[in-house]
Amino acid sequence: MIDHAHDLESVRDATERLLTAVAKLDNASVTQSSRLPGWSRSHVLAHLARNADALVNVLQGRPMYADAVARDADIERDAPRPLDVQLTDLRDSAARFQEAGAVPADWSRTVELRNGVTDTAARVPFRRWIEVELHHVDLGIGYELEDLPEDFAVREIDFLAERFGGHTDVAAAQLTDGTRVWRTGREADSPEVTVTGSGADLLGWLAGRRDGSPLTVHGGPLPVLPPL
Repeated sequence: MIDHAHDLESVRDATERLLTAVAKLDNASVTQSSRLPGWSRSHVLAHLARNADALVNVLQGRPMYADAVARDADIERDAPRPLDVQLTDLRDSAARFQEAGAVPADWSRTVELRNGVTDTAARVPFRRWIEVELHHVDLGIGYELEDLPEDFAVREIDFLAERFGGHTDVAAAQLTDGTRVWRTGREADSPEVTVTGSGADLLGWLAGRRDGSPLTVHGGPLPVLPPL
């Protein structure tokens, strides 16, 4: 069962780690390239702030973004700002998200995200947690997939394996970190491919942050995953 209150606290903790780390940057380093193609670190921070507000919209029954063009335009508008403005915006938008999450509500209700994707309201805090943790890694400032909280990493692998589960364009695969097992890809009587590696490397591959080269693959090539 999803514990949205726990996830809201986890978002708060992850955000504080992010803010502490980003505060050590300067105006020059925040304009340098992130690990996301075409985005500077400032783009990542602007996206995180606007994503918090977008998820407030979701929780309050409004469209997440007006449209894809407006989403991208808002990020481009906010990316050039100096570091102190980025930090203030990120902190204030995070507080707005926490305030929206603290309002008594029916957390079992269905909400709509981008591109017609729906989910339960209870999973929105976890989705925000994903944004904060993975984009902290994307900044390339010393926080790596190996540094993610273990409970988060396992849940994110669960989430992504489920997302790719039954996907007809993805070869059936059994994933394991030596302790846990996940299955993903199209339905098959038995997995065609076995993929073994650390939790960080499995998560990095599933989330499009690593190419999967450290993984050990048996039974065929490493499945090709569609973009998230």
